[in-house]
Amino acid sequence: MHIAHHSTSAYRSPFLDVYRGLAVLLMMIFHLCWDLRHFGFIHYNLQDPFWVDFRSLILTLFLTAIGWSAYLTSETTSKHRLISWKRDSKLLISACVISLATYLALPDQWIYFGILHFILVASFIIRPLAKWPIACALFGSLILLVYQTTTWLEFPNAFAVLSRYVSLPEKTLDIVFPFPWIGVVFLGPLLGYLQWHRIKWPPRLFPNILTFMGRHALTIYLSHQLILFTLVAAVKMTLLHFS
Repeated sequence: MHIAHHSTSAYRSPFLDVYRGLAVLLMMIFHLCWDLRHFGFIHYNLQDPFWVDFRSLILTLFLTAIGWSAYLTSETTSKHRLISWKRDSKLLISACVISLATYLALPDQWIYFGILHFILVASFIIRPLAKWPIACALFGSLILLVYQTTTWLEFPNAFAVLSRYVSLPEKTLDIVFPFPWIGVVFLGPLLGYLQWHRIKWPPRLFPNILTFMGRHALTIYLSHQLILFTLVAAVKMTLLHFS
């Protein structure tokens, strides 16, 4: 997920906020379903095409928003570059917190390179290149094409090799591989070049909710699963108590 807090309205795009907010909403739905599955309320296989595609859609929204936002701030002042560094610091701290918390709670499945870790790295990669949106889009498309048509960018044993030198779990709660997802990030600047951020969005309740969620995506990401998991667990315990 990508947070872009800018202090002036010139760098605040309501449609980009809605776009990112939609990704947050879908993420919450995905995790709610995971919680319901964990407690036995529903049953499904995470490897089913629907759930694989659902996760891919969420990632695509988040990651194109990274490149899109990078394009909007590609020619900013030193003040806004400072804001970007502050945001990166928050991402770094949050990624470390996620890794530490999951390591303490589930040491055999802890998150060592999840969505926040990937976004932090991808932000550093795309930021100096976003000023060339056409070239970025072509490069991103090339990565996706190569990934889909060859095995050149597939590294199924990469983490197995890495685990020989670093203690990593065989399974993890969340992982984002560099390919093909860095290609998706490189498509983002094109959305800025096409002026999607100037799309007018009707000021109604649902869009306003999405806007709020988009502007506070990192906070929601860090807190939503704890809340959802606790609520579903409470319902499960209540039902067991009265059954």
